[in-house]
Amino acid sequence: MTDERNFRSSYYEKVGFRSVEEKKSLEILLKERPFDKAKLKQFCLRFTVPAMYRNFLWKVLLDVIPVYVDSHEFIMTQRTAEFRDLQKALKVAKIIDDYTKPHLVFLAMWLLRSRRAKVDMTAQLESPLHRAMGKMAETLWHVIDVESEQEKLVDMYWILCGLFVQVEKLQKEVGKLQECTYALLEREDVELYKHLIKIDALYNLPYDTWFYSCFAGTICDGSIAKIWDKITVGAYRILVFVAVVILTTLRRLLLRCESIDNVLDTINNITEETSEVIVNKAIESMQQSGTSQLVDTYFTKHS
Repeated sequence: MTDERNFRSSYYEKVGFRSVEEKKSLEILLKERPFDKAKLKQFCLRFTVPAMYRNFLWKVLLDVIPVYVDSHEFIMTQRTAEFRDLQKALKVAKIIDDYTKPHLVFLAMWLLRSRRAKVDMTAQLESPLHRAMGKMAETLWHVIDVESEQEKLVDMYWILCGLFVQVEKLQKEVGKLQECTYALLEREDVELYKHLIKIDALYNLPYDTWFYSCFAGTICDGSIAKIWDKITVGAYRILVFVAVVILTTLRRLLLRCESIDNVLDTINNITEETSEVIVNKAIESMQQSGTSQLVDTYFTKHS
C-alpha cells in the first residue's frame, strides 16, 4: 500500500498536480493580512514558486513592497518615481543614453542609488562582481513576467536591488562556498573529484562568477528562477548544491575531458533539458536532511 501511495505521489507530481497543491497553499498564505513573511519564506524554501505569483512574491520577500497590502499602490508609485529620477540623473550626467543596454542601465542605477558610483563607471562595471550582477540583470528580463514594459522595467530594477543585497551577503562567503563544493563533490563522486584535480580543473573553475551571478548564464533562463526562489530568502547555500550537481550530472562528459578548457566548454553548453534536471536535483539535495546538514556543519566549523 505504501509503494502504491509513493507511486501515485510521483505520478501526480509528474503530471503537475503537485504544483496545483502548492499554488493553493500559496494563495491561502497570500490571503493573510498582513502577510506573514516567515511563512512565505518557508514556502519558498520548501517549494517552487508558481510562475504567476513569482514577481509579486519576490517583491514582498525582497522588501520592494511591504506586508501591508493597502500600502502597495502608494509604495510602487514612489518606487516608479525614484526609478525615473535615477534614470534621468544618469542621462544628464551622460553616463547612459537611449542605446545603453538595459542590464547596464540597471547596474548603473543601483551603483548611483547605493552611493558607490565612480567617475569612470565603465571601468567599474567591468569588475568581476559587477559583470556577474550584469548577467543576473540580463537573465531576470526572461524571468519576470509583466505585460506592461514600463511596469516590467520598474519591477526588474527593484527586484534586482533586492537580489544584489543577497549577492553582497554571499560575497563574504564565496571562499566557504567554494571549499564546501570540493568537500561535497569528493563525498558524492570521488572518481570525478580526482579526475578534475588530475587535469588541473577543480580548483580553477569560475566559482566566483557562478556564485556572484547565482548561475545566470550557466543555467538556462527557464530553470534558474527555481534557484532564485531560494536566493530571495537568503538560502544561498543552494549554490553549493547546484555547482556539485552540474559536475555530477555531466560526469560522463567531464571524465573524457583532458583540460580545463574542455571542462568549461562542456559546462557552458548545458541544454534547457539538462538545466531542469540539474536544478531539480540540486533542490532535492538541499532538502535532504543528511546532505544539507553536511553543508551546514562545514560552514559552522569554518566560521
